[in-house]
Amino acid sequence: MENFVRFLNRSPTVFHAAKEIANALAEADFTPLSEHERWQFQPGKGYCLMRGGTLLAAFRMPMQPPSSAVILASHIDSPSLKIKPRPEQSNHSIGQLMTEPYGSPILHSWLDRDLFLAGRISVLDDQGLPKSYLVKLDEYPVIIPQLALHLDRQMNDRGVLVNKQDHLKPVFSLAAKEKQLEQTLRKRHPFKTLLAFDLFLVPNEPSSFLGFDSELIASHKLDNLTSAYAALYGMIHSGPRSDVLQAAFFWDHEEIGSMTDLGADSRFADDILERICLFFKMSREDFIRLKSRSICLSGDLAHGFHPSYADKYDQQNAPLLGHGPVLKFNANQKYATNSLTGAAVAELAEKQRIPLQTFASRSDIPSGSTVGSIMASQLGIPTADLGIAGWAMHSVRETISARDEESLCMLFKAFLEEPLLHRE
Repeated sequence: MENFVRFLNRSPTVFHAAKEIANALAEADFTPLSEHERWQFQPGKGYCLMRGGTLLAAFRMPMQPPSSAVILASHIDSPSLKIKPRPEQSNHSIGQLMTEPYGSPILHSWLDRDLFLAGRISVLDDQGLPKSYLVKLDEYPVIIPQLALHLDRQMNDRGVLVNKQDHLKPVFSLAAKEKQLEQTLRKRHPFKTLLAFDLFLVPNEPSSFLGFDSELIASHKLDNLTSAYAALYGMIHSGPRSDVLQAAFFWDHEEIGSMTDLGADSRFADDILERICLFFKMSREDFIRLKSRSICLSGDLAHGFHPSYADKYDQQNAPLLGHGPVLKFNANQKYATNSLTGAAVAELAEKQRIPLQTFASRSDIPSGSTVGSIMASQLGIPTADLGIAGWAMHSVRETISARDEESLCMLFKAFLEEPLLHRE
């Protein structure tokens, strides 16, 4: 789990997380591919592909033409606050940055914290050539100060009311200067012209182990780097199979609906599977037959039972931190699990002696969705949704059990390696 914590600390934004995953795959001898080039494969060899700097796919070729595929799916974007294109404003010389929520973060969790800017910038260099850089301005922290209790004496009774437009502006200076953000970026990456940027606020607090027995992990972006890391671990540590294609997809834009070229609602996964089949000179019918014999596991954080808010859970279907991965069920298709795909996962977990829980939300409190149902709809591949239990999902600092993350890594690895039963 020390490696997992290091992965979290090196992944302040979706851009950095994608780079960390790509670097880990390269170290494990996965050959990078380009969408623009014709692909050539070797039996048993691993390959990876990145689109747009934030969407990744990794797959390992079988030893012979594939008859089926086992697929892991996760996303690497997380709820946060994004810097607007023209962000700087000044009031009485106090410099602030305009932000907007990305996804649905718990807004008040961003107040009164040391924060920094990170993400990607696109520039023209000194020679006038276009370049992009990943940036992490952790040596220039900012803060979103909250109003004092004396000026809002009902705050503790009615809760903190945060206006998305007015109250989420980090202070960066008491004597603001023109284009101070651009000047600060130049200290890290010299450039001639700043063309555009994707910058986010990030908490300046490292991921850490908590509890008297160091059994908990607290961090930003546990939703959903928990599943992404487990999928990465599974791909790197599993071996090739005779006629089964192993694949993992690390999606962007799940938190904002997935309906982009970088999201799970795109044809990215389907195109990759088809291109692999075309390499083997398989027919269109063979491609469709392969998908019908395949299975996908979609990993995302689950709502762990919180003892201080017991009434928010279905008591018989609420997973506990430290009790193993969670198989998710929902009658209204927010999750793709059914009795067949759920049985396949349950049998695998029992065979590997990995504890497995189930989750269903209260019928009067709808839960969130994942990439599982979206991928199942796009690919036509049977899918199960699972993950591990966590507290404070969408907060700037979430909490999980270290033991659960270990179990998820083992389960994903076994899923890639073991034949699955209970399938029609």
